[in-house]
Amino acid sequence: MNSLNSEAFTVLDQHILWSDMIGNILGLTALALGWRRSLWSWPVQFLSGLILFGAFYGHLTGSAGKQAVVMAVALYGWWQWKRHTDGSADRHITPRFATGRERAAMLGAAALGTVAVALLFTAYPSLSWDPWPDAYIFVGTVVAMYAQARGMVEFWFAWLLVDLVGVPLNFANGYAFSGFVYVIYGALVLWGMRDWWLRSRRGARPALEGAPA
Repeated sequence: MNSLNSEAFTVLDQHILWSDMIGNILGLTALALGWRRSLWSWPVQFLSGLILFGAFYGHLTGSAGKQAVVMAVALYGWWQWKRHTDGSADRHITPRFATGRERAAMLGAAALGTVAVALLFTAYPSLSWDPWPDAYIFVGTVVAMYAQARGMVEFWFAWLLVDLVGVPLNFANGYAFSGFVYVIYGALVLWGMRDWWLRSRRGARPALEGAPA
């Protein structure tokens, strides 16, 4: 796995690592598949986490641990989408907006989770290069993936909030490829948000009496 942490190439004095490039390209692909509501979004996300886990394991324990959590959530997402799409007409998840209770629960979990993880990273500096922003991105990613697994349109908003911190943080810490990918994430998020929003409105619109389903 040491080869994953070797330099792939250099762009504008930024050193691009193989692990950073491959893992983030797969993550970007997973997000694009999520936009298309494809079940394959989850295996690709799992593979992205697996590659980054292998790259970090042994020298960046905290980063490896975060990828293990991401892989676990990816398995949960696969199970949720498989369970809800097997009986659907187009075999795709139907987007919906979260209820008020679900939104409150996710916001509370994000806030408490960020504080808890940041305190853990602060207590053990070897787990993170920048405890509070890193905790925010990690917890925000998990919340976004959970919302995606549940088919909630809010998952796109969560990704957008992660991007706002992820882009400058990755550039500042030398992960240039991750920074560039997060910029593309932002564009995909806006398109995906629009698509899921419109689909949720169509899904919630009642059929006219007497009209064909």
